[in-house]
Amino acid sequence: MSLVKLTIKGISYSQTQNGAYALILNEADGERKLPIVIGAFEAQSIAIALEKEIKPPRPLTHDLFKSFADRFDIVVKQVIIHKLVDGVFYSSIICERDKIEEIIDARTSDAIALALRFNAPIFTYKNILDKAGIYLNPNPAELENSDSEDEGVLSTPETFGLDSEGKSTDVYVSMSLSELHDALERAVQDEDYEKAAKIRDEISKRES
Repeated sequence: MSLVKLTIKGISYSQTQNGAYALILNEADGERKLPIVIGAFEAQSIAIALEKEIKPPRPLTHDLFKSFADRFDIVVKQVIIHKLVDGVFYSSIICERDKIEEIIDARTSDAIALALRFNAPIFTYKNILDKAGIYLNPNPAELENSDSEDEGVLSTPETFGLDSEGKSTDVYVSMSLSELHDALERAVQDEDYEKAAKIRDEISKRES
């Protein structure tokens, strides 16, 4: 089976599924997206790895794993999403130490959080992308209801911060730049990285 490289498009929050986030992966050489439902902690960890300017005052679990692996010369070479069963994705972390390769089973969200920290590529098999990949509509619909508490397949992710008419409900839009910078600093100190990422996005839009 052929492998397909994936890149991370971003994370969106579901207002219809309490505590659920959608991690959106892009087909590197195509148009399909692979949406995966993840938990709040994993979404926070991935968001921090994507947002280079946010530095937590203390290492998160995935940062600790990275430090541990570096100390013992363990390198994550790649992550492969290798199976999809009943809406749940299964992944493997391919590691190497002293030129010996090991394959470690992992939740997809954890595997991707680590892949980001090691700058390791993410792959899936073509048959999984054929089965679960979607073409996102320019006007995203609400997330499908899901009984799964773990990762699963979504329909199309909703856009966080928009009301039913597509208008922004984000409180940060009305804040000044100086207020945003102050809010960002407070969010990082409070270790509220989800909020910090949203504020950072608004600052980036203003300064671009």
